[in-house]
This record gives sequence, structure tokens and C-alpha cells, in this order.
Amino acid sequence: MEEKLYICSMNEQSTEKIFSLEEIDYSHFWGQNDRMLEFVKLLFPKLKLIVRGEMLKAIGSEEDIAWFEGKLQAMMTYYEKFGRLTENAIMQIMESGGSSPEAEVSDEVLVHGRNGLLIKARTPNQQRLVKAVRENDMVFAVGPAGTGKTYTAVALAVRALKNKEIRRIILTRPAVEAGENLGFLPGDLRDKLDPYLQPLYDALRDMIPQQKLLSYWEDNTIEIAPLAFMRGRTLDNAFVILDEAQNATSAQLKMFLTRMGRNAKFVVTGDLTQVDLPRHQQSGLLQATQILKDVKGIEIIQLDNSDVIRHRLVTDIIRAYDRLGEEQRTTKEKENDAQDRPKLQD
Repeated sequence: MEEKLYICSMNEQSTEKIFSLEEIDYSHFWGQNDRMLEFVKLLFPKLKLIVRGEMLKAIGSEEDIAWFEGKLQAMMTYYEKFGRLTENAIMQIMESGGSSPEAEVSDEVLVHGRNGLLIKARTPNQQRLVKAVRENDMVFAVGPAGTGKTYTAVALAVRALKNKEIRRIILTRPAVEAGENLGFLPGDLRDKLDPYLQPLYDALRDMIPQQKLLSYWEDNTIEIAPLAFMRGRTLDNAFVILDEAQNATSAQLKMFLTRMGRNAKFVVTGDLTQVDLPRHQQSGLLQATQILKDVKGIEIIQLDNSDVIRHRLVTDIIRAYDRLGEEQRTTKEKENDAQDRPKLQD
């Protein structure tokens, strides 16, 4: 991107420099209600930063402006690559020597999808997920809704199939209803399972032509099945994805993980904030990430709000629920402390 920078005025005490943001969507760059701009201002207290549309004016010493200029350029590079600017990204840029370390990651296309769609990792943590799967046979991807966990994993599976690294793809989920009782579902087995597995179908349809996808389903090159159907099997030469793993019990997850056969890749995805198991059952995903974190050949990738690639409101919704959860935990801790405190005798 060509820089459009010029010094507007200078005197002995301060310098003014104007930066043009006309080549990017500057309103999206600064975020809703200029949230990223306000965050940047806090990080540069010695500068006065004024934004007027696509123009940004920085007022301060030459040294401070020069430092800010390098960081701003790194932020713009990051935005152009990932289509968003986040607080985490800004902090990484501030802590790096020059440019953002994430701005230099690979821009490889994972899959050439339908209608010219280029599918690639779009956030730093998704890039870490791609790297982890390349280097490990078993990877856990844990994070909130909309962070691209499943979509990235499916893209990696499709790429492995196209490159003939594996012979089949197996996609599975626990058949657990999300807080609802759906009751009797009509139709054959596939009809009953489709509502649970629809997100996996959607991802596959983006990446594989419809007729080819149908043939893969017919000859079981791609298999989609509930988690219970994995029992007793050995999964060789396969890329296996367990989605919504937070709804697997400890016994179910142990059963699944021990299905791994020769030349197999296992990716387990889940969101520990959306567990739909009965209250007395612990999430198998929570337990597995705790006890397997130090096992060689297994890597755990944590995604967060900065990786959300759905509508911008999804990030705000997740943050609001996180705040509510924190408030409820604080209230519960206070109540427990009050109950544990010995009562004064009359």
C-alpha cells in the first residue's frame, strides 16, 4: 500500500503530521464507536490524535510521531491482511520491535472453494491452528462461537483429501440438543441426524462441488456420523473431526480419542461456554484439555473473541455474556464466603 504522509506544520515544541487512511475502510478500521481509536490513544498518551474522516492528525514530538508512524503502518498492514483490527493485535504490534509479527504469517490458500471462493486462515489463531495440524496428529481447537474452528478444520481435511494425504474424511458430533427438547424426528437415520450435523454440511458445500460431494458421500469417502457410531472402530488413513466436543462426556471423548489408527489426523473442536450436558456431567473436552496438554504430539489451540469472523455484533454478544458470567461467579463466591463464615454466638 502506498503511503500518503506529509508534515502539515512544525515548530520548536511540537510537530503535526497527517496520515491518510483513504485506501482502507477507515470506519471499520477504528471499530464500532471508534473503540480501536480510543484504545490507541491510551497507548500513545504523549500524542494528541485527531481523526477527521480518512485523515488522522498526530501532534507531538518528532520522536513520538516517528514511533507512532511505524506502529500505525503495522496496524494498517495487519488490517489489510486479516480484515479487522483488534485490541490483541494492537498489543502484539506495540510489543514487537517493528511490524506486527502476525502480519508476516503465511497467506496460503487452504482450499479453492466453489464459485472462486478462496478459503484460508483469516486470523492469527486460525493460522496457529493450521500450523498445529501440520505438525501434530491430534489437535484441540477451543474457543467461542464464530471463531472458525470447525470451518478451518474442515478446510484442512478437504485439502488433505485432495492432496491424497488421507483416503477419507470422518466428521462427527455428539447428538445433544442445545437446551431444547426436539422430540420425535421423522424420517430415516440420516434425516434424524441432519439437524445436528448441518454446520458440517454447510462447510463442505462451500469447498466441494455438489456432484463431487454427493459421490464422496455415496462411497463413504466423506462420512458424517454421530459420536456414538465411533465405538469399536479403528480409524486409519483418515482426517477425523469431532465438532461440538464440549457436549461429549469424559467416557465418550476417551472412546473417540482411542479410535486413532495409522496415518490419521484428529481435530477436536468445541466451545466450553456452551455445554449442553446435564448439570451432573462434566464436559469431556474440559477434562481432556487438562490432562493431555503435556502429551507430545497433541497441541491445544485457544481461540478468542478476536477470532470471531461472523457479524461484528457476535463479538459484542460474546463479551456481554462473558461479563454476565463473571458477575454471576463473583456473586456466587461472595454467597459461599458468607455461608462459610462462622455465625456469631449471642
